Amino acid sequence: MIGFLRGTLLDKQPPFITLDVNGVGYELEVPMTTLFQLPASGQSLELHTHLVVREDAQLLFGFYTRQDRQMFRELIRLKGVGPKLALALMSGMSAEELIACVQAEDIKQLTTVPGVGKRTAERLLVELKGKFKDWDVPAGLPLRGGETETSRPAGSAEQDAVSALVSLGFKPAEASRAVRAVFAEDLGSEDLIRLALRGLGQ
Repeated sequence: MIGFLRGTLLDKQPPFITLDVNGVGYELEVPMTTLFQLPASGQSLELHTHLVVREDAQLLFGFYTRQDRQMFRELIRLKGVGPKLALALMSGMSAEELIACVQAEDIKQLTTVPGVGKRTAERLLVELKGKFKDWDVPAGLPLRGGETETSRPAGSAEQDAVSALVSLGFKPAEASRAVRAVFAEDLGSEDLIRLALRGLGQ
C-alpha cells in the first residue's frame, strides 16, 4: 500500500494530477477540495494516498490531508459507494460540510451531488450516522484557488473545467452550462470548477 507521496507537482488536468517522485511520474485522481489547495505546477507537494486495485486497473487517489483520506475510506466502505461516488461527495462539499450534512440529516444537500438520488441520500445518512462524532473537525478548511495557469488559453481552462465536472458525474450539457455561467477570461480551470460547483449546488 502506498501511504503518501512527496514530490514535484508536474501537471493538473482536473480531476487528475501528475506528481514527479524522484523521476517517476505518478498519476493521481483527487477530489476538488484537494485540487483547490494544491500549489502551482513546479512546486513541491505531499499527498496522502489510497490505492485501489481492480482486475482491470490500479487507481491511485490523492488527498491533501490525512482526514480527507479517512473520509474517503469511510465512504467507500459503504454499500453501493465506489471511489467515483466518494470523490463526487468530497468534491461537492468540504469535510466539515459533509459531516454537518450527516448530522443535520440534510437529504436535500446530499441530492445536489451527481449520482445521489433521494433513496441513496437516505441510505447514506443512515449508514454514516454516528461515524464522525469523534472526529476533530476544524472550523473551516482552507480552499485556496492556488496560482492559476495564466499561460494556458482560456478555452483550455473552460474545457478542463467541463471535463472535470463530467468526470464527477454531471451530464455534459449540465456541466457546460454551469461553466459558461461563471466563465471569465481571467479565471483558471480550478476557479471555474469551484464557481460552477457552487452554482450547481444551489
